[in-house]
Amino acid sequence: MKKILSLAITAALTLSLAACGNSSENGSNSTKDSSSTNSATSTEQRTLKLAALETAYGADVWKEVTTAFEKANPGVKVETTIDKNIEDVIGPAMKSGEFPDVIHLATGQPKGLTETFVKDNNLTDLSDVLSMTIPGESVTVKDKLIPGFTDTTITNPYNNGKTYLMPMFYSPTGLFYNQGLFEQKGWEVPTTWDEMWALGDKAKAEGISLFAYPTSGYFDSFFYALLNEVGGADFFTKVTHYNEGIWQTPEAQQVVELIGKLASYTEKTVPANANKDNFTKNQQLILDNKALFMPNGTWVVGEMSKAPRAEGFKWGFTALPAIKDGGDRYSYTFFEQIWIPAKAENADLAKQFIAYLYSDEAADIFAKVGAIQPIKGMSDKLDGDNKLFYSIYDNGAKAAMGAFATTDPVEGVNISDSVFASIDSLVTGAKTQQQWVEGIIKASDALRGALK
Repeated sequence: MKKILSLAITAALTLSLAACGNSSENGSNSTKDSSSTNSATSTEQRTLKLAALETAYGADVWKEVTTAFEKANPGVKVETTIDKNIEDVIGPAMKSGEFPDVIHLATGQPKGLTETFVKDNNLTDLSDVLSMTIPGESVTVKDKLIPGFTDTTITNPYNNGKTYLMPMFYSPTGLFYNQGLFEQKGWEVPTTWDEMWALGDKAKAEGISLFAYPTSGYFDSFFYALLNEVGGADFFTKVTHYNEGIWQTPEAQQVVELIGKLASYTEKTVPANANKDNFTKNQQLILDNKALFMPNGTWVVGEMSKAPRAEGFKWGFTALPAIKDGGDRYSYTFFEQIWIPAKAENADLAKQFIAYLYSDEAADIFAKVGAIQPIKGMSDKLDGDNKLFYSIYDNGAKAAMGAFATTDPVEGVNISDSVFASIDSLVTGAKTQQQWVEGIIKASDALRGALK
């Protein structure tokens, strides 16, 4: 899942570093390739330390990429630490002053390591990476990336025109469903929220819930897309930058009412399993035809590849329904990030490595396991489910990107907890819509003056 990646991501995602170890069942491994010495025995030995979250894409893909980087750079050795709990693994070493040179960990992870580095201004400026020519190619990193991915509040967290986190694997997010069930029932996929509620009532009569979610954290992509649908980019920016009074506007009230209504259509067993240990039980609801839609990212296909499923099951994927007929529909693009700690010993080599990650060679290696980067032309190389997912923007959906703006730390305040984590309480009835929005307002008021 993204939040444990991923979706990511999910999460950051999902976003501290122990010494690199040998391959073991816990996911940590060390990548070394003796072939790199064949062509340059006199080259000075350099070591690059990479730490990355092990996600649904697995650890082996990093071994293959780093081996290819070593071959292209005689005298360079890449030591990797890849683990599903990377924040715990790398934490002790960082506390003692030993930092990896490059970290692949997205924002949105449960322990918020990447956010901590952002808030503490402990990142290396990567703006010059954009102008670097990709090793072995004739184009720069900036020219190769899909426009917009380095113009977000995630990659440029300080609003100073500089990039501190580089975009890596991206995944269109939206509502996943069983296309086979819709074909069997003769149901149309809703294109507006009014149609969504009507379908929810129809499904309820057959014992099927309209909605489920893996964990409440998955409401981030849903929420950001919804903000754009309701009020456009300006409304999105005001909400995510904690503008005073924004939650008293008609647009905000519409958001609150829609999410509150969706909570009432959500399968009631979801909150009990909405955690890192049992989230797949909630995803299984879609495969078992016990719920129609769930917010998720493309990684869910790999996560559930061995799970049982209803006869005739086929993955379906759609953007959020529009607020009104003919209105804009959005699909949030979640993307993971790679970055360099400010105290990295080999920042220059780390920048070369990051630039290499956007090469055709590296991109093709990643793509073999479904890890797609925001590189121009990559979608043309895809087929099957990935072709369906990554073509969503070719079918009329608009892309939403960005997140809540970075602030200085404010003790006891976490906007993600206030907005997303409390969704479980809406579903169980422990919180009312009014209590939910009051919590968001309180957090926004506290963070407003701490904006970076």
